[in-house]
Amino acid sequence: MRVLLTMLCLLLTHTLSVEAAASFETEIKPILKKFCVDCHSDGDEAKGEVDLSTVTATNFAERFEHWESAIERVKAHEMPPEDSPQPTEEERQRLFKWYHNQIDSVEAHPGFFAPRRLCATEYRKTLRSLFGFDLEVAIIEAEQTVVEKSLVMKLLQTDPPGVSGFRNDTHGNPLTTTLWDQYSYIADAGLAEMFSQKRRSLLEEITGSIPQTGMRLDHAQKLVRSFVPRAVRRNVADGKVARIIKSIKQSDDLEAAVKVELKAVLMSAGFMFRGLLMEGAPGKQQAVDNHELAERLSYFVWGDMPDAELLDAAAMGNLSNPEIYAAQIERLIDSPKSINLADNFASQWLTLDQVAKQSVQVPEAEALRSQPIDFMHHLFVDDRPLLELLDSKTAFANPFTAKFYGADSKQMVRYRKQKGIEREIVPNQKISLVQTKNRGGILTMPGILEMNRGPVIRGTWILERILGEELPEPPADVGQIPANPPGKNLTFRERFEMHRSKATCAICHDKIDPLGFALQRYDGPNYKRNADVDTTGQLPTGESFEDFAGLKQILVTSQSESVIRNIVERTLSYALCRKLEVFDRPTVDKIVDQLVASNGTYRDLVHQVATSLPFQQTVIRN
Repeated sequence: MRVLLTMLCLLLTHTLSVEAAASFETEIKPILKKFCVDCHSDGDEAKGEVDLSTVTATNFAERFEHWESAIERVKAHEMPPEDSPQPTEEERQRLFKWYHNQIDSVEAHPGFFAPRRLCATEYRKTLRSLFGFDLEVAIIEAEQTVVEKSLVMKLLQTDPPGVSGFRNDTHGNPLTTTLWDQYSYIADAGLAEMFSQKRRSLLEEITGSIPQTGMRLDHAQKLVRSFVPRAVRRNVADGKVARIIKSIKQSDDLEAAVKVELKAVLMSAGFMFRGLLMEGAPGKQQAVDNHELAERLSYFVWGDMPDAELLDAAAMGNLSNPEIYAAQIERLIDSPKSINLADNFASQWLTLDQVAKQSVQVPEAEALRSQPIDFMHHLFVDDRPLLELLDSKTAFANPFTAKFYGADSKQMVRYRKQKGIEREIVPNQKISLVQTKNRGGILTMPGILEMNRGPVIRGTWILERILGEELPEPPADVGQIPANPPGKNLTFRERFEMHRSKATCAICHDKIDPLGFALQRYDGPNYKRNADVDTTGQLPTGESFEDFAGLKQILVTSQSESVIRNIVERTLSYALCRKLEVFDRPTVDKIVDQLVASNGTYRDLVHQVATSLPFQQTVIRN
């Protein structure tokens, strides 16, 4: 009941109506008093630090996900604990009805505008697009190693995931003095290279031919007028540009003065933060301006700043036209830059960065890592249905993963190793699954299986990453799987049943184990058909299956809406760079309903998110 009580204290941001308050006092509070107050009261002594005696009908706050999780646990009879008095079915239904009434009363809201700093990968890509080249460090590479050459990624630490679980959610990441110094160094390095002889041709594409005697004022003016608006991703007032040019004119060293002014732009909040320059009236719900919309779309799909075409469309106000906006979405998805949806968004959602850590041999590690990323890119770009995440007739393989695809691997163009190279990283090839249909979808990819070794880890990963459920931390005294008792030869699964016999453990294992054990025949390249591997299972919903094929059929049919809802929630959260709140639920519901009804694709998903209320509108705080 702990989660339920926590959530009841923290539920909604809006004030309940008089009717809801009365309902709480007469129908809900007695239930809480009857089953919970004995443990959850007395201030600091309350279990879980939740004092139920202070709960009223008007002091609910945010953290809706706690309430949602609690209701599921009450529905599953996981709460209250088995050894505690239990509410009647009528009391449970009363609680559920009250909860659903509150949820149904929540109106869609775009959320409050909150500027945030570019995360490290966005900052790197933005600089590369702005300068026209990537800043790299000189490294002597060992043969066939994967080395980070980016100066930006060498200097800037990888951003920790925000409360949303994504690294682009940087709202809580401070701008430290150390980070400021690193930004300063990177800006100097980028400007030095931009003015170097090595990059002269790129510079002259903007300024025109620069004589050996050096840059003239007309060159400087062209550069400033081009660089500054692109850096801040929107039109800049003529007065601001004029002040920069005036400052440059007063210097005896024109090139040095230009560098100083451009560095000031690169160190400005308008460059390093997204959305600070958005136009709008504080305090009212409104559409974001065209430049903000362009920026949101570009960083969502590309993880990068808007290009010239998108910036021009924003400057002309054309993104307010649904047809033009839809065409821009299509163009961004068709661009090679949309690989960001796979190697950044999907990689974080599905924890694919852990895949490469399963092999010490670089070519094998890269094969395992790149396979699910190429697959996810295929789903987005080739407009595949959402449920092909789990059941697809297409796979990507190279010589290091071909053994998992049997006769289907013969579709690949034969690999010929380069002379003098012992082992090398090899790109994937697209194959159709005819003989190895059981390998279709992401769950049975070798890297995913290797990353999630064992039925518990695999089942937990499926629950959290595919079905969107959150599990509590396991008990501290969880212990190890017992060895075979003397004189017995129990299977691993039978010994595991002994391990999970505690009622507190079974609550989660009843969800985890059927999913994880269903994949037991997939260890190694050959699918194990022998009958001594027990892959049968039953979900908490009562649905049973004989093997993984049966489980997969359940996931893409009766459980398909749960899978699609999780996909929508993850995508919307990533696109908004924030955790979803209770007021986002109507938006999620609307998108899920549309995608379920139309057997929606990943392109449909991007369009739905990019045209959603919280993506296109906002409220600027007073």
